Amino acid sequence: MTVQTVIEAVRDGMQEEMRRDQSVFIMGEDIGARGGVFLATDGFVGEFGEDRVIDTPLAESSIAGIALGAAMNGMRPIAEIEFADFIWPTVNQIVGEAARARYGTLGQMCVPMVLRAPQGGGVRGGLYHSQSVEAIFAHTPGLKVVTPSTPYDAKGLLKSAIRDDDPVVFLEYKRTYRLVRGEVPDEEYTVPLGVADVKLPGDDITVITYGLMVHHCIEAARIIGNEGVSVEVIDLRTIRPLDNDVILASVEKTGKVLIVHEDTKLLGVGGEVSAIIAEHAFDYLDAPIVRLAGPEIPAMPFSPTLEAAFLIDTEKVSAAIRNLARY
Repeated sequence: MTVQTVIEAVRDGMQEEMRRDQSVFIMGEDIGARGGVFLATDGFVGEFGEDRVIDTPLAESSIAGIALGAAMNGMRPIAEIEFADFIWPTVNQIVGEAARARYGTLGQMCVPMVLRAPQGGGVRGGLYHSQSVEAIFAHTPGLKVVTPSTPYDAKGLLKSAIRDDDPVVFLEYKRTYRLVRGEVPDEEYTVPLGVADVKLPGDDITVITYGLMVHHCIEAARIIGNEGVSVEVIDLRTIRPLDNDVILASVEKTGKVLIVHEDTKLLGVGGEVSAIIAEHAFDYLDAPIVRLAGPEIPAMPFSPTLEAAFLIDTEKVSAAIRNLARY
């Protein structure tokens, strides 16, 4: 085992896949000599050359479009969008084309591409470097959407995404890049897409979350555990497709559910998880399903105090768990 940060695990995952499979290549803004704005591709151009590590113009629609065409022709591109806030020009290529290719060709064509993007707040990024975009892409059949929280998951899920024959939107919470550390196996491994993980077992309350919020939820669960309430924390890891089996099994055990995500609440991932629970595990509920999410404002503010007010933290999660425990 080696202790790594999330960004180191992402880098290793891509590097291993590029060494394993010559059809894998990377493209994006500043990823060549600079090694990417977060150094995710540091040293890649020296090892793999400019034919497989392609610096692109500041044109996200062309990054996604070229990756789409390459994937349709047998390559396995990893297209990096420098910040998820600038992912919107790719929507036609990803939502309008890549997601529909297999269905539209009766299974004769697949699109094995990964669209990587750092997202989320907590880094003083302001309105244009703090957005969460998962709900937009998770609504689209034909796409897979992944949101890792730990180095182990980031590497294993990314390797699975690169090998997958369908388009995968891979969203990394940039706040976790160097803040979160964890053990990563030295040997080859992958983490399957579509499988949630019970990060902390418990019996009284289920907390369902993903990405950066996993760490706040685990910390809050341990605090509340010292107060006599046993909290189970589920990391969805993949939000398209959702792992209904793990979600429902936990709810049937605990009877109380808190869903936490950084993105705004209305029409978000938490709403879909709530619907699944209401449809399939209503008889097991001992309290209303509770969602804790970002406020209904257009974007995360730059001011430190306002950013803190927007973000979900351990204290807010702990308070929500306490309230739910009173039912």
